[in-house]
Amino acid sequence: MTLLVLQLAVIVFAVRAGGSLAQKLKLPSVVGELIAGIVLGPYALGTISLPGLPEGLFPLAKGFAVSPELYALSTVASIILLFSSGLETDINMLLRYSFAGSIIGLGGVLASFGLGAGLGVLLTGQSFFSAPALFLGIMSTATSVGITARILSDRKKMDSPEGVSILAAAVFDDVLGIVLLAVVMGIVSAMGGSGKGLSRLSVLGIAAKAFGIWLGFTALGLVFGKKLSDFLKKLGSETHYPALAFGLALLLAGFFETQGLAMIIGAYIVGISLSRSDIAFLIQDKIKPLYDFFVPIFFATMGMLVNLKLLADPRVLGFGLAYTAAAVLAKVLGCGLPSLFLGFNTKGAVRIGMGMVPRGEVALIVAGIGLSGGILEPSIFGVAVLMILITTLLAPPLFNQAIARPGEGTKKPVKGSNTENISVDFPSSEILELVTSSFLREMQQEGFFVQLMSIRDEISHIRKGDVSISLVKKGKTLSLESAPEDIPFAKAALHEILVELDADFDKLKESQDPEKLRGDLHVETGRKDPGFSRALNPDCVSVSLKGETKEEVIAELVELLDKAGKLKDKDLLLKDLMEREARMSTGMEHGIALPHARSLGVSGVAIAIGIHKQGVDFGTIDGSPGRIIALIASPADDTAPHMQALASLGAVLGDDARRAKLLVAESDAEAYELLVAK
Repeated sequence: MTLLVLQLAVIVFAVRAGGSLAQKLKLPSVVGELIAGIVLGPYALGTISLPGLPEGLFPLAKGFAVSPELYALSTVASIILLFSSGLETDINMLLRYSFAGSIIGLGGVLASFGLGAGLGVLLTGQSFFSAPALFLGIMSTATSVGITARILSDRKKMDSPEGVSILAAAVFDDVLGIVLLAVVMGIVSAMGGSGKGLSRLSVLGIAAKAFGIWLGFTALGLVFGKKLSDFLKKLGSETHYPALAFGLALLLAGFFETQGLAMIIGAYIVGISLSRSDIAFLIQDKIKPLYDFFVPIFFATMGMLVNLKLLADPRVLGFGLAYTAAAVLAKVLGCGLPSLFLGFNTKGAVRIGMGMVPRGEVALIVAGIGLSGGILEPSIFGVAVLMILITTLLAPPLFNQAIARPGEGTKKPVKGSNTENISVDFPSSEILELVTSSFLREMQQEGFFVQLMSIRDEISHIRKGDVSISLVKKGKTLSLESAPEDIPFAKAALHEILVELDADFDKLKESQDPEKLRGDLHVETGRKDPGFSRALNPDCVSVSLKGETKEEVIAELVELLDKAGKLKDKDLLLKDLMEREARMSTGMEHGIALPHARSLGVSGVAIAIGIHKQGVDFGTIDGSPGRIIALIASPADDTAPHMQALASLGAVLGDDARRAKLLVAESDAEAYELLVAK
């Protein structure tokens, strides 16, 4: 357990660094997380001897590359990942609005499975229905649409005919991929790891049984999904039923494993069952911290299973490149050719095919299941990882180039060939989040189906009939993209949300009086925690403020912070402080003033304190002139104990004895010592 804890600590920081580096290079973070695992693993740096760890931090386990404990955690991560994918699946779009997407997705899945399994036959010399061949087929089917969605969003093509078809096909692709996995796992379980001794009729019977189990549970989930969500609500509050929902995912995952099927299938079914409920977004939001912690660990662990020496073998590397080429060709042809019969021209068909090329999470999970179950050789697992990495790296630039080429992708002009975009900037990310959640809820009430493209992305796809709207959050900006004729509707809906929120804020003002609440503040009675002193620099204390107005005094304190190297943008911080002061004075009692703001002008908590011998008008509660002015600034884009520092500093300054000594302090150093004294 000690080794496991140390391994997790290193993995957490390594995947963070790898993911961040990949994003800076305009690559998906999963690439960096996978490579971090490969570098850390037992086939690379993991076996280097360390003090107290003679076999290394990631020693080669007996019979397997990583320890059972670490692999168990990655298995839990795979359940979280597929549970989240199920929640994100828009089953209504699949059932009602995706004829073209279904045909395109089906073509891509069948071509990928056929080519993948066919190459498996050539490599292993076994039959098409052998376990390794079936796994090579299933590994190449699943599309990672999050990468494609980001490119479509950047190019303002989410609601183009190609974009809508890709997104709809990806939904069908995910569902059909899970169905195929259930069938393959049923066959492999009955085979006991080999393809010998089973007739084609027996294989069909086993496949039908596995499909029946999947279909039965999925149908039950879809029929009773809303009742299931109501049951979860009765068991606890908003903080409880997301955890209970995940508990159900674990329960069904375990049951499916006992039936010889993969755990992730059960988790996916629970996610789909709850995807249409009113608590789906809440569950996604609450489970995100679990996702952010566990899923990168999964990618790193999968990377650790890659044997670089085996992968460097010319025969294995040659097969890996051939398998990758087949995986790319299967999606380009399997998805592109059917689209030619669905109103798309060659240009549009190429765009659709390239958009379906990236592989990712599900392919890795299937490969891991095959390796841990002894179905796949380590060399074949390396081939799968090579395919995932290359398609993830290769597809984005090629798809980006295809989508950027001028010209329509359809044989005839259709709605969505041209799209418009509106962007609205909000003063803070908190307000953006409030407006976005209200907008999506309003769209659902209007009968639209809302699909979150990926739990890592801030992209939502909203669809009803032939109306399609894309919503993208970035920083403090909300962007809506749709066909020109639907933009007025999107604007009207957004305007209505803002009107309703404005009315709610007016009601809040009527029911609550901030000025009265300020009058009830008595800073001297608060907790006298000197923890703020850690952020206070001696150079940011002055006993000789000269300003004649509070604006001039605040500017003096900002200047102190700037000279001490505490600021990123002095002018921006000063602007944010003045805006906060304009809304309501920060003057307290006993001549204390606490001007403060969250601002992008600082990178960390910054405090400056000044003494004004004569005092300036700060609009204090008791009318006394402001003589002790403590300025606090915290970063707007990061977590920081802003209000806690504000309250504790006010309590320290509210102490009569300390305040009296501060007012007569003769030097900055003397004032600093008084402030940090316990």
